[in-house]
Amino acid sequence: MMKLKEIKKRTWIIISVAVVIVIVVFSGVMRKHSDGSSDFEFVQVERGDIENAISSTGTLNAKGTVEVGTQVSGTIDKVFVDFNDKVRKNQILAVLDTTLLAASVREAEANLRKTQAQYDLSLTKYEDAQELHKNEFISELDFKTAKVDYETANAALLSAQANLERAQANLKYAVIRSPINGTVINRSIESGQTVAASFSTPTLFVITEDLSQMEIHASVDESDIGQIKEEQSVRFTVDAYPDETFTGSVREIRLQPETIQNVVNYTVVVDATNDKGLLLPGMTATVDFLIEQRRNVLLIANSALRFQPTQDMLAEVRRNMQGKIGASSDSIDKMRGQILVEQGQQGEFPHMDSGRLQEPQDVAMLWYIDDENRLSMMPIRTGATDGKNTEIVEGRDIKEGMAFISNIGKQSESQSTSSNNQQRRRPGPPRLF
Repeated sequence: MMKLKEIKKRTWIIISVAVVIVIVVFSGVMRKHSDGSSDFEFVQVERGDIENAISSTGTLNAKGTVEVGTQVSGTIDKVFVDFNDKVRKNQILAVLDTTLLAASVREAEANLRKTQAQYDLSLTKYEDAQELHKNEFISELDFKTAKVDYETANAALLSAQANLERAQANLKYAVIRSPINGTVINRSIESGQTVAASFSTPTLFVITEDLSQMEIHASVDESDIGQIKEEQSVRFTVDAYPDETFTGSVREIRLQPETIQNVVNYTVVVDATNDKGLLLPGMTATVDFLIEQRRNVLLIANSALRFQPTQDMLAEVRRNMQGKIGASSDSIDKMRGQILVEQGQQGEFPHMDSGRLQEPQDVAMLWYIDDENRLSMMPIRTGATDGKNTEIVEGRDIKEGMAFISNIGKQSESQSTSSNNQQRRRPGPPRLF
């Protein structure tokens, strides 16, 4: 019997403790929901760095690249260099078989001798004809015939000389030399291979002048090209070294457009150094063109700038302001305009136009709960943005750590859906009154 009473006593104690816990939790929840600030989601003002960048992709190329070809056809006799070899200007890279080319030179020399003999003979006949025609021993027709034969022989002699020069030049072209000091990054021939230069010059070697200097050909959309300037700072990465960040600068913006999938793009050439030798020609680079950079500034999440107050919130702020100053709606509008002007530089913010304030684009409103637990708003001037956070250029008494409304909580969201829908249709910053 005693044990049964003891068990009942313990059971009542446990039930009592559970009831107390439920009451405490319920009271906390009720207090939380009765507090107006719990109806909202907040973000804090932070201090940090912000960048506004345009992203693109491009291909790395060695700066000062030269494609070495051949002007004559033939069979490759010898190749003296290989991939990655360092070469000097005029160094022999390869030699073509010169058998046919040397024969062409000898043939041109023989033809030149033949035409030279014919020229000498025609010259003698022409000189004799001049004397005979002068003394009227031959007719005018015979004289003109001798003159034409002489001029024809002279033309044949000039042609034979040109043919010999061409044959000699082709024989020299059989020796492929480097046009610059650099590094061989590509070799597309082997000994015994036949090359034909009849219609187009084949590429035998690709030589880069200096692998310590690279360039990126980045494709930029037409909507962003207006923000790209020469000598603009650039940051980029490559897949081969994801933890490495490289820098460069814009050298030129090429005017020839290129349409890719109905989108007009322009090629931007970026200069980059390759001191570590990590960058290789042909690598794909992910490029960020740095439009704006701010260091150690106050930042606010863009969700707070996009926040749209409900009609009830606007009415509450109006009542609070009227309670503070006892003013009419026109006076409130004028005070709001004065606040905006104070936050900006003199002359930057336009004043009232037909009774309504025209807000500049760099002005936004932040909403918060003040020290008296009342809904309030604060105008600020905004600066650079990276799409997630925005720089606060100026704001009255704004400090790091201050909390501003970024969204309406679930409890208030269900109560203000209709008024919010109307507000969300309005583009730009909210107009309070």
